[in-house]
Amino acid sequence: MERAKSSVFRKGTKVGFVLILWLITAWLLYPLIILDSVNIKNAKEYLYRSAVGIAIMLILFGKTIFDLLFPQAISKKMSLLNTIFLTLYCMALASGIIFMVSRMIVLYLKRGDSGFPF
Repeated sequence: MERAKSSVFRKGTKVGFVLILWLITAWLLYPLIILDSVNIKNAKEYLYRSAVGIAIMLILFGKTIFDLLFPQAISKKMSLLNTIFLTLYCMALASGIIFMVSRMIVLYLKRGDSGFPF
């Protein structure tokens, strides 16, 4: 009974940690989502903030690829539902990374003739 409780607690803490990490990532990437309100004066702060958010997304993407290609229990076969979920999650992460990088490129091109403060 105790072993089952500790296993559920460990899984719950892992899920909680990933959810908190996603909330932090969403907060870091929020300026790129509302790119129309970003001006050149505060672009430097948003660049660093967005770069950290994209770095976290890249780490999560790498972890997902690793989990997909190298399951923890090599002797056990991963369920089809788990494989499908990880594949869809991986594709969503890849498209999110591409979207965020393209938004950073749009911010760079949007700078105009005023010069970029970096």
